Amino acid sequence: MVTLKDIAAEAGVSITTVSNVVHHRRSRVSPELVKRIWEIIEREHYVPSMSARSLANERSAIIGVITHLTPQNTGSTMGDPFLSAFVESIEKRTREEGYYVMVRAVEDFGALMALSHSWRLAGLVLTGMFQDEFFTATKNLGVPFVLIDSYVDDADVYSVGLEDEQGGYLATKHLLENGHRAIAFTSPSVRPGGVIEKRLQGYRRALAEFGVAFDPALVFTQEITVEEGKKLGRRLAGLPGITGIFASADLLAAGIMAGLSEAGVQVPRDKSVVGFDDNYLALLTVPNLTTVHQDADRKGILATDMILSQLRHEEAVQKQIILPVRLVERGSVRRV
Repeated sequence: MVTLKDIAAEAGVSITTVSNVVHHRRSRVSPELVKRIWEIIEREHYVPSMSARSLANERSAIIGVITHLTPQNTGSTMGDPFLSAFVESIEKRTREEGYYVMVRAVEDFGALMALSHSWRLAGLVLTGMFQDEFFTATKNLGVPFVLIDSYVDDADVYSVGLEDEQGGYLATKHLLENGHRAIAFTSPSVRPGGVIEKRLQGYRRALAEFGVAFDPALVFTQEITVEEGKKLGRRLAGLPGITGIFASADLLAAGIMAGLSEAGVQVPRDKSVVGFDDNYLALLTVPNLTTVHQDADRKGILATDMILSQLRHEEAVQKQIILPVRLVERGSVRRV
């Protein structure tokens, strides 16, 4: 089996130079030399040794994408189309840089610590974190990490977030502008300091702007799955006073629309629905879903670049990034 030493000897360079090329550290290697080394690598079908790299660096080439399961979030991590698109963009970007991705859900810090130590994870991308003991312990783990969709007040932490409050505002405002006044807010459990609370705040801001009193009875919490969404849709079908529905995720919106249809309630004739994410489900519902757009691909690329900059000991220009949102109008809302 060919080794780095064999490739270095044929190319007439040091083993370090070949290693830099293999692991995409090319800033000090000329393009001509990079090309020559890769020609040898491809011809000899050389595959880098993960175990050797791990032992040499005390870290593997694996970046973990971690969802922290809480009592309010016990479902599948990959069942959400947004998370799937997000992870896909991370996988593509890390593959370009010679890294691998592991996707896991953990229930507590002990599970995260065991995972990190067992696999010698190079870095962590953590979604939906809160400023609690789990976050504090993670910060002290000694592994580079980036927070996604997490409202943590720490200027030293790398994070990529979203205009969640603005998204909730835009969705609700659109329904209000179309004459709806009894508008349901549907989401998983609302936890203080989280993404859903921000979207609920946007919902309340839009209501206040239009002089509509906030009614806690119009807040419906539900796990974000298609089946649970369908149950909620059937429940909402029996509440004729509600004409508008804002779902905090497209997956939930799609389930609600299916449940409404099963109960004989048509969208948008009887009830209007607005979602959040703008993933592929928005184009599969009938009618197509009006929703708040966020760029899952961009979020994944930024997260990966932040991890890579830490691994290279580079200082990021910007540690906290908030991505914009916009409303995409389709056919699930009508004027009343």
